[in-house]
Amino acid sequence: MAALAGIFVPNIVPYDAQGRIHEDELRRIIRWLVSKGVTGFYPNGSMGEFIRLTYEERKLVLKIVVEEAAGKPILAGAAEPNVDLVLEMCRHCADLGCRAVSITGPYYYRLTQESIEEYFREIAAKSPIDIVVYNIPVFANEISVPVLKRLALDCPRIIGTKDTSKDMCRFQQTLLEIKPQRPDFSVLIGWEELLCTAMFMGADGGTLSSGGVVPEVVMKLYGEARAGRWDEAKQTQFKLLELFSLMVGAPNFPEGFRQGYELRGFKAGHARFPLSGREEQLITEMRGKLACVLGDCGFAEAASECKRGTTASSGVDVDAVVRSVLQSLKR
Repeated sequence: MAALAGIFVPNIVPYDAQGRIHEDELRRIIRWLVSKGVTGFYPNGSMGEFIRLTYEERKLVLKIVVEEAAGKPILAGAAEPNVDLVLEMCRHCADLGCRAVSITGPYYYRLTQESIEEYFREIAAKSPIDIVVYNIPVFANEISVPVLKRLALDCPRIIGTKDTSKDMCRFQQTLLEIKPQRPDFSVLIGWEELLCTAMFMGADGGTLSSGGVVPEVVMKLYGEARAGRWDEAKQTQFKLLELFSLMVGAPNFPEGFRQGYELRGFKAGHARFPLSGREEQLITEMRGKLACVLGDCGFAEAASECKRGTTASSGVDVDAVVRSVLQSLKR
C-alpha cells in the first residue's frame, strides 16, 4: 500500500443550537473540502474536539466523514484512554475502510518512555489497521525520537508519525534517524508555521487545521513545495501564518477556527466549553481581523463582513492576547 502523503484535514464538528452534532452541516463541510482538492481527512483529532465527544459520537463523526469523503483516504483519530478501547476503535476504523489511524501518546498520566514504547508495541501487534504515531506533547505524553525509531523499525503496522511538537530540530532528527532505514515511513507535520520548512527538509505532508478553513491556501503551499517553487511557497507560507495566528490565538481552542468556518459560510456552533463575556468579545474582535485577512486573500464572503466592521472594542489589546496564547502553546 502507498505511503501516506499529502494534506489530511482535521475537520471541526459543527453543533446545532442544542449543542448536538449538526450532521447535515458536517456532511456539507466534508463535501466542500472534497471539492477543494484536499488529499484526505483526519476526523476525531484535537480540532474535532474528540475528547469532548462520547465514544458513540466519535463513531458517528467517523461514519459521516467516510460517507462523504468520496473515496479520499482517511487518517482517523483513535486516541482512547486504554489499550482495549484503542484496539476497539482500530477495529471500527478498519471495518469502515479507513487508510490508517492516528494514536497519541497516552494522556493525563505522565508515563516513562519505556511504558510508552510498550503501549505502542502492544497496539501495533494487535491492530488490524496501520498506525500513525501522533506526537503532541502539549496534550499528551511526548514520544521520544529513539522510541519512535525503534517502533518504526520493529513494527510494520506503524507506518508513520505526525508531529505537532512545533520543534523543527526534533522533526529533522526524526527524518534523519528513520527515513534512511525505512523510506516508506511517512513523516507528517502538524503545525502550520512549519509546513514550508518541513516540506523543504523532506516531509511527506501534514495534517493542518487551517486546511479546513482555507484549503485553497494550504493546498497551494503544498503544491508549490512539491514542485520546488520555494520563492512562491515562502510567500504563501507567510500569508498562512497570518491566518493561522489569528485562529489558533483565540481563547478556547478551537473556537478561533470555528469563526473561520463561519466566515467561509458554514454554521459551526460553539465549542463544547463555556466562554466568559470578555472572551466572547475578544473572539468577536478577532473574527473581525480574520475577516479582513481572509478578504485580502480573495475570499468574498469574508470580505463583505470585513467591510461591515465589528462591534465596539472591548478595550483589550487583541494582538497581545494572540501573542500570549501562541507563547503558551510553544511551552
